[in-house]
Amino acid sequence: MDSLTLMNSLWVMLGAILVIFMQAGFILLEAGSTRMKNAGHIAGKTVFTFGIASIVFWAVGYGFIFGKNGNFFVGMSDFFYSGYEIDGLSLSTSVFFVFQLAFAGVSLAIAFAGFAERAKLSVYLIFSVLFTALVYPVVAHWIWGGGWLSEHGKQDFAGSTVVHLTGAMAALAATILLKPRIGKYNKDGSVNNIYGHNQVYTALGVLILWVGWFGFNAGSTITVEDGFFGFVALNTNLAAGAGAVSALIISWIAGGKADIPTMLNGALAGLVAITASCAFVDTWAAVVIGLIAGILVYFSMKFFDKVKIDDPIYCLSVHGVAGVWGTLSTGFFATPELATIGNPGLFYGGGLTQLGIQALGVFTSGLYAFVVSFVILAVMKKLLNGLRVTEEEEMIGLDLSEHGVYGYPEAFESNEQKLGS
Repeated sequence: MDSLTLMNSLWVMLGAILVIFMQAGFILLEAGSTRMKNAGHIAGKTVFTFGIASIVFWAVGYGFIFGKNGNFFVGMSDFFYSGYEIDGLSLSTSVFFVFQLAFAGVSLAIAFAGFAERAKLSVYLIFSVLFTALVYPVVAHWIWGGGWLSEHGKQDFAGSTVVHLTGAMAALAATILLKPRIGKYNKDGSVNNIYGHNQVYTALGVLILWVGWFGFNAGSTITVEDGFFGFVALNTNLAAGAGAVSALIISWIAGGKADIPTMLNGALAGLVAITASCAFVDTWAAVVIGLIAGILVYFSMKFFDKVKIDDPIYCLSVHGVAGVWGTLSTGFFATPELATIGNPGLFYGGGLTQLGIQALGVFTSGLYAFVVSFVILAVMKKLLNGLRVTEEEEMIGLDLSEHGVYGYPEAFESNEQKLGS
């Protein structure tokens, strides 16, 4: 292995570690944004389902994305990957495999945000297998694995569509079939805010995700040659900061108070939006992309509540709406110098060509992820006698009903002892 290949392998391995560590961010974000009675369940199922995703991705996911001799939907080789080297990469294939596995795990974690506080543990188990085998790899193959969208020049550098929109569309299918949490909406249509139990956890989770995103985006350069990963990291950070600022300001103007959860979601929306375009746009455009993402996340959060779609972690706004915007943004801002895939954007003389390709990718990928996820969950609903825990189990919390122990035993058991004395 020559020195450049070794350096590339070390760089991408670092990126893979950062992306896998984002699972810790999801644990804190989801647990902090929901109620204490479900915190242990949320933490445990995140680790459990990432383990399932790892095995399924090893067995078939990687092969469906990057395998040769494929069809319209997927590749058809490299199943049960055993560590052998594949020609055409400037780094260890084993490292590349782990890096891609980390992305699949993130998309699954995004999908599960739509299940929060009401789905059975068995649903998580089965859906982890089927999403990692049948949903995520198909979209990833179309765009990253040499599929039909990549042949059209679809620009998605690190996954605004592949990872984030795919996960969000699965989450949308889940929220529709699971229906809202008990007490979320009143009969007159008004909304009851169900506040998360620990805003500090939520903020720490967002910060961990922010740091992990440098592995997500900058690591996707795959190479250290010419230091281009630094430019990608700069764009990533600028968009995140812009998203946080614009979301905080718009919540302050519209609601009269500077809302911290909205600001945190704005930072994440900026990160999601820049994920597609971080290698294709100038720094000023990264700021604009992040600013718009922060504004979009605020209004989309209000919209989903208005139409009674209960999204506890605001996944549909952060990963769905911002993912769509981020994917479309390259159709406006991609520069001739940086558009190594596809064409320059509208603002750089490229006309509507790239914007049309981006829109096509959003529509087809989002539709596929939603329809297949909906069908999978609908079938599971029939076979499992429902996707959702009973009303009693939901009221007492999934920590106790699904696992037999509280995530915060001292807090709950001390209260029970007081009631019993």
